[in-house]
Amino acid sequence: MTQYLEFEKPLAEIEGKAVELRALARDNEEMDIEAEIAALDKKAVEMKATLYKDLTAWRKCQVARHPERPHCRDYINALFTEYTPLAGDRNFADDHAVMGGIGRLDGRAVMVIGHEKGNDTKSRIERNFGMARPEGYRKAIRLMELANRFGLPVITLVDTPGAYPGKGAEERGQSEAIARSTEKCLDLGVPLISVVIGEGGSGGAVAFATASRVVMLEHSIYSVISPEGCASILWKDGGKMREAAEALRLTAQNLIELGVCDHIIPEPAGGAHRDKDAAIASVGSAIQAMLSEMDGQSAVQIRNDRRTKYLALGSKGLAA
Repeated sequence: MTQYLEFEKPLAEIEGKAVELRALARDNEEMDIEAEIAALDKKAVEMKATLYKDLTAWRKCQVARHPERPHCRDYINALFTEYTPLAGDRNFADDHAVMGGIGRLDGRAVMVIGHEKGNDTKSRIERNFGMARPEGYRKAIRLMELANRFGLPVITLVDTPGAYPGKGAEERGQSEAIARSTEKCLDLGVPLISVVIGEGGSGGAVAFATASRVVMLEHSIYSVISPEGCASILWKDGGKMREAAEALRLTAQNLIELGVCDHIIPEPAGGAHRDKDAAIASVGSAIQAMLSEMDGQSAVQIRNDRRTKYLALGSKGLAA
């Protein structure tokens, strides 16, 4: 059963009535209520289109964080064949919030790395809700170095509220690990395609998304801080997260105007969680198109283009 967001309550009522009528029709085959069910289905489609037509920044945050959105593991299982997971940072431990390995995307060998949030209580705790520790970023660095050595394009799937802020993570050099990962992204001589599939939070996301191409799903977000954190700092009131979300300009639509995002991938009506297969297929097609654009480029050209891209940040959208 779909988990509805707060602003989807009118849609939940309509779809709930349609479900009740279908159950009633199954129990009583003599009842002819197909016309009523069809009318409710049509109304639900129209309501969904209306609700999602012009989502506010805060509502996009809610959609981006929806627990039923496809996560990193879902994309890897659906898009990459012959996937071989690689674990550990060869220094401290394996961080389950970060998964990665070698696989094939439409026959092309690639390295895929991503944040994994988990999809139930047990897996979310195991994955630390997608919040990586230093060993997670050091694992990513190790895998990026391996990809660079063998000329494999790197695909990163970003979905994290941010790096883990715990005492142990700080003691093991969280900020240094994030900085080193960001540096490694810039230094790669192979294509690096980053897809923000849900929530791109703070330096924990930047460490994976300092890429040749940054692609965002239509209802994903990417920001230096969460709206709640921003509101707590600026207004000393976490309840002002709606105002903070607008001020942060964290939606894909905002970020393509600012030049941070290179391409927006449309989502199925009602968000990626409504049709996971379609959303995943769209992401796969976008990644392949981006890789094709970079075919034949030398390591020097790839590094120079990436450097130019990030030096130019801030030159767009200043008037706004």
